[in-house]
Parts: sequence; structure tokens; C-alpha cells
Amino acid sequence: MTTSPDPSHPTNSDGPRPTRVAIVTGSDSGIGRATAVRLAESGMDVGITWHSDERGAEETAEEVRAQGRRAAVTRLDLTELPGAADAVETLADELGRLDVLVNGSGTGTSTRFLDIDHATFQRVMDVDVIGPFLCSQHAARRMIAQGGGGRIVNITSVHEHQPRVGAAPYCAAKGGLGLLTQVMALELSAYGITVNAVAPGEIATPMTGQEDADVTRAARPGIPLGRPGDAREIASVIAFLAGPDASYVTGASWVVDGGMLRMGPQAGSHLTSGDWRNP
Repeated sequence: MTTSPDPSHPTNSDGPRPTRVAIVTGSDSGIGRATAVRLAESGMDVGITWHSDERGAEETAEEVRAQGRRAAVTRLDLTELPGAADAVETLADELGRLDVLVNGSGTGTSTRFLDIDHATFQRVMDVDVIGPFLCSQHAARRMIAQGGGGRIVNITSVHEHQPRVGAAPYCAAKGGLGLLTQVMALELSAYGITVNAVAPGEIATPMTGQEDADVTRAARPGIPLGRPGDAREIASVIAFLAGPDASYVTGASWVVDGGMLRMGPQAGSHLTSGDWRNP
């Protein structure tokens, strides 16, 4: 029995395999930072982007370099489209290649549907779905020209799958990104590029106002596992999808939410008691 090589792990018949390079957008904090560090731990050089927290991005780069890997940093503002997506080319040029793209930049709003203005809706759509679309185009074209396949991971949300009151543009964008992931997976499979989504639930990050929180001490009665998630738990799933063990996984959405979505319409980290556990 013969085993075919993993197309996302390029080989070089004239010498050792080149170091794989990942770009993680929105990696100045939270899930993005945890992902950048986790990929560095697995042996990748990492391109890092930031929107408003340049110092945070440099701290991420320091953590990547502490793993013995190279890091490159650039600003990415996905409200400045389409030109902002050129940051993917900038980082790939600096690091010499591109094997993995993680679309981690994101934003949201808490506004009732009837009160949302066009500018707010457009901003969320640009950052959460149109930006990843354009960044992925740059990445895929680079991977195809380079040869050897690649990996694209889109960070969506549990709200790719279920709605939330007050989050119409966020839900629309994350749902759109989830279906875009599936189309990309079908079309890019011919080039050995896998495309998957990771859909986090409530995670202790700056976006949820819980940066550096000890998730084991935060009670969440409305989540079956009883707590929010840690950014490193999301990063581990992303690293799996970017690594050799996921070579036959594409077009999937990996929900990482402590079981919240399994509760159906009563799901919510906002619940204040565990009465739902009683039949």
C-alpha cells in the first residue's frame, strides 16, 4: 500500500523541506494571538496583522520569535478595501512563501435591526466577510503559483449557525463566511488547498471584555461545560486544521463552544441558572 504525500506540505527534491509560513490576521490579541503562537510552536514562521494595537502585534511577534520562528508584522484595516488585502502579499513577500492563511480579523455590533445604519452594517460586512474573501483570494493565488497546496481557515462564530438578537450584520457576515468557506473548499480542492471554518462560542478575549480571564473561575450556567472558552482552545483546533493530521478535512465548520449550540433555541451564555438541566 502506498501513501500519497500531503499536498499542503511541500517537498523539495533538491534539499530539505522549506519552513511553512502562516499568516494570521487580527493577531494582535485574543484568538489571533493564541493562534499565531500555537502555529509557531508547531514550527511555522508567522505573519501578524494589527488594526489599532500595534504594540499588541509586536508582543505577539515576540512570542513567536521566542519559539525560534520568524515573525513579520504589518497593519491591516479591512474597512479600507480592496487595497487593505494587499497586506497578505506584503507578509508573504517578507517571509518568502505562504502555506496557511487564518482569517481572524473580526468585529461586531449590538444594535437592534431597526436601528442599524447603513455605515455600521457595511463596516461589519467588510471586516467579517468581504475582507476574508479578498485576503483568501490573495493567499490562494499565491499558494497555487507556489505549488504544493495550502490551508485556509476562516474564524466564524457560533452565529454562523444560530442567530442572536442585536447582531444582524454580524450574523449575516459570519453566516456568509461559513457558506463562502464551503464554496472555496470545493473550488480550491483541485489545487490541494483545504478550506475550513472554526466557529467559536463565548471565548475569554478582549472582544468579550475578558482578556486574560481565568476561564475556570467564570461561571456560565447556560453553557453545558459551565464556563467560557480559552483562546488557546480555539488555537489548538486551528492548528489541527493547518497541520498534517487534517489533510482529508475540507469544507467543514468546527464548532468550539462548550456544547452551547446543542441546547437549541434556549442556548445562551447569558443564562443565569442551571435549571435547564432539570427534566
